[in-house]
Amino acid sequence: MSRRLLIALLVAVPMTAALAAPPDAARRAELETLLYQDCGSCHGMTLRGGLGPALPRSRMQAYDRDALAALILQGIPGTAMPGWAPLLSEDDARWLADHLQHDTPLDR
Repeated sequence: MSRRLLIALLVAVPMTAALAAPPDAARRAELETLLYQDCGSCHGMTLRGGLGPALPRSRMQAYDRDALAALILQGIPGTAMPGWAPLLSEDDARWLADHLQHDTPLDR
């Protein structure tokens, strides 16, 4: 692969991700329920920790949004963190990552 093509791909991928439309209001509500109920079953209903670690904004902001979305989709092999790709689209995972980085009740 040429260096020019590699640079073009690296530049194009984040732009494509940024252009995706956010989920509609009904889907956002479903995703919030999933976050606080399903993710909360391990990370605590208020995301303050449990079986899994706490998910404060300060910790979530240490990740790039797309890297955090990939972690949500793929999970963490060898741990209790499952991959959610069978249930979530990439746009859903990006919205959840953005929500975790900016809109969770922790760190307020």
